[in-house]
Amino acid sequence: MTNLTSIKLSDYTYDLPDERIAKFPLAQRDQSKLQVYRNGTITHTKFYQIGDFLPENCLLVFNNTKVIPARIHFQKATGATIQIFLLHPIAPTPVINLAMEVQEACVWECMIGNRKRWKKDEVLSQKVWVNQLEVEVKATLVANDENHVALSWQVLQQDTKVTFVDLIQALGEIPLPPYLNRATEAADYETYQTVYSQKKGAVAAPTAGLHFTNEVLTGLQSKGFQLDYLTLHVGAGTFQPIKVENIIEHRMHNEQLVFNRTNVLRLLANIDNIIPVGTTSMRALESLYWFGVKLCEDANASFFVEKLFPYQHENRVIPTPTVALQAVLAHLEATGKEEIIGETEIFIFPGYQFKLCKGIVTNYHQPESTLILLIAALIGEDWRKVYEEAMQNDYRFLSYGDSSLLLGH
Repeated sequence: MTNLTSIKLSDYTYDLPDERIAKFPLAQRDQSKLQVYRNGTITHTKFYQIGDFLPENCLLVFNNTKVIPARIHFQKATGATIQIFLLHPIAPTPVINLAMEVQEACVWECMIGNRKRWKKDEVLSQKVWVNQLEVEVKATLVANDENHVALSWQVLQQDTKVTFVDLIQALGEIPLPPYLNRATEAADYETYQTVYSQKKGAVAAPTAGLHFTNEVLTGLQSKGFQLDYLTLHVGAGTFQPIKVENIIEHRMHNEQLVFNRTNVLRLLANIDNIIPVGTTSMRALESLYWFGVKLCEDANASFFVEKLFPYQHENRVIPTPTVALQAVLAHLEATGKEEIIGETEIFIFPGYQFKLCKGIVTNYHQPESTLILLIAALIGEDWRKVYEEAMQNDYRFLSYGDSSLLLGH
């Protein structure tokens, strides 16, 4: 059984010099380096050759979320700038896909820069051009304690409406990870999206997917690999460092995820050959399994996977992956739905037993991060070997850096 108090943050650190952080992407996505780890053996190659190293007949599962320009600036008459960073929609709907299509007004939970300069009920406003329409946008603090911001917008001089997603495309800025320590540039609006991004709503890219080109994807399919796409809207919490030595005390962020019936059927058909692209896909897949476990226990269970839910089932007889996914499929059929929307704050760290994922395609992550813990859960202490190899072979680290294919034991 996992000793939840014995995992110390200081055991999952390494020295990452600033010059090893990739501040910009390569000109050609698929030319990045690729380190392949399989049962203790390491191979170095280029990313475009990944198809030569994937397990035969595996199903690659991608996260098709799309990064939104979530950082918005308002300037007060005094000259002070207030920065609003969109986190989660509150009203009229918490469902991100639907929140993107809202017209006229909405409320979001936000991070607020220069917060002390913005008084409750003080209206911030500005005008912006959206698809050749002049729009006035207003922002008001509606809940001091929770940083809820009410946004409203109106097209001037015309009787027409624009959606929230169109508004922020014109108004907002793509929020690059803080560790890049640079301003967003025009090129980032393309390079910080995967080529298959589709569902708008993330505030950070699922960066393992940044290496894939359409040519690589086509090549994988021609080799007989199957590709599938789920949606997990990556939240700002993915960059939140762990600040406590006892990692169990870390407050995990929760993220919204979407599966459809086809996803579940395809997973069932490839139950022993699933490789997620990125930690977000891995978190989503493992969360889907645990939702199936909940449904086996209670047919009316909600799709919310709590931080430590998996560890409460150790030493218990739990459903097989097939049984758990069949329960999800039965739930979809019983409710007459084609897709299911859930939330997860699953915390994967050493001691976790993977249920669906047999490996991962992933970048190189920050020291003492939840993502390093996830990698260590998959390949054990060899995570150090993988990172030392990357350092010695001049790999580029973090979001715009190089890649790895890690196959579990």
